[in-house]
Amino acid sequence: MRASEQSWPMAADLYGEMQLEAVPPAKRRLRDYLPGAFVAAIAALASAWLADHYAAPLVLMGLLIGLAMSFLSRDKRTHAGLDLMSQTALRIGIVLVGARIAATQLVELGPLPFALLVLIMLTVIVATVASARLFRQDRHSALLAGGATAICGASAALALYSLIGDKRVDQARFTLTLVGITVASALAMTLYPILATELGLSDQQAGFLIGASIHDVAQAIGGGFSFSARAGEVATIVKLTRVALLAPMLMLVGLWLARSGEANTKTRIPLRLPWFILGFLAVAAVNSLVAIPKPVQGAANTAAQALLLLAIVATAMKARLHLLLDQGWRSFAPIVVATVTSFLFSLAAAISL
Repeated sequence: MRASEQSWPMAADLYGEMQLEAVPPAKRRLRDYLPGAFVAAIAALASAWLADHYAAPLVLMGLLIGLAMSFLSRDKRTHAGLDLMSQTALRIGIVLVGARIAATQLVELGPLPFALLVLIMLTVIVATVASARLFRQDRHSALLAGGATAICGASAALALYSLIGDKRVDQARFTLTLVGITVASALAMTLYPILATELGLSDQQAGFLIGASIHDVAQAIGGGFSFSARAGEVATIVKLTRVALLAPMLMLVGLWLARSGEANTKTRIPLRLPWFILGFLAVAAVNSLVAIPKPVQGAANTAAQALLLLAIVATAMKARLHLLLDQGWRSFAPIVVATVTSFLFSLAAAISL
């Protein structure tokens, strides 16, 4: 093997495959995964119970309980299971999200709103990355915040993090980003319908604004229906269109990371699509060609929510709270920039419709 080729794996590690624990998965036994998977499952169940009984955001509950139980990750027996939940469970969950996506949603949205939506998403990501230097933040952290805000909140953040890897964005910064976008999404669900009413927006305009700017899927849909039934329907279509654009956005991010990785070398870095993006596209294609039955779609949606919750809990449990305290207020700046940019451009687009 040439010396230049030896640098390929680290340069082309776009999907976090090398960020797992040093013990090869092939040498692990089933019982090695049980302690970490068990504590993550308990925390996820507790989060779901609290969210259901106290009408709290599910993702926020998962983050808080995961952080509260982060001391368990000091025990090496939990490492394999937590890696499994934060990596493999996440990717399977992203694949299952494709069951909610169909090409008819893009057709129903129409060409102008779709073009505006793509423009908004790109603007949010570019503006957030551009603001990183102003607040003395790393551009990869800004990319994570901007991409998560532009696409679909915590789910996109998890997918982007598996793409970026923890050598570019450490665990503490990632957890802080998850907390920030979750809180911002919860506040947006409460405030945006009120602002839409005060601004005198129509049902279609309010639905577009809410669907295009609120991060989390459930909160975007809930915020739309809190304005009106028609606004809820529009918000649902717009939000699911953003979710459908997850895979293309990830491919663009992967290309950008590959180019930045080869800035100091003439060696061409081989690109590949990770299996979870291919799986997402495949499931969405099947649902577009042959409508997946409602019971199957519902089961896939429930499984996706459960797996993504497990991934969020496991990621929070792997965080080090003392590192979170060292981040400072500037760490929230990219989230604020992304949220404000998303709202302002979504409002401008909604008014133009």
